[in-house]
Amino acid sequence: MVKIRLARKGRNKRPVYTIVATDVDSPRDGRFLERLGQYDPIGKEVLRQVKVEALNKWIEKGAILSDTVKSLLKKHKIQINL
Repeated sequence: MVKIRLARKGRNKRPVYTIVATDVDSPRDGRFLERLGQYDPIGKEVLRQVKVEALNKWIEKGAILSDTVKSLLKKHKIQINL
């Protein structure tokens, strides 16, 4: 089963999260299927390079959004097909 969730990157006390489509059995920062965007909680532009078409494609195939990703997309008014 595929899940769309955040993978942590960056350095100590300066995280940058990548929105990825990954298998549910993969570790948080491990192997992923596709990179779908970036979330920078400290930067000026919070959500960057979000691939809305790719997100919709994964959701149509049955991928599940994590609660955090779902709330981020809703907060920044990014329309996805649920």
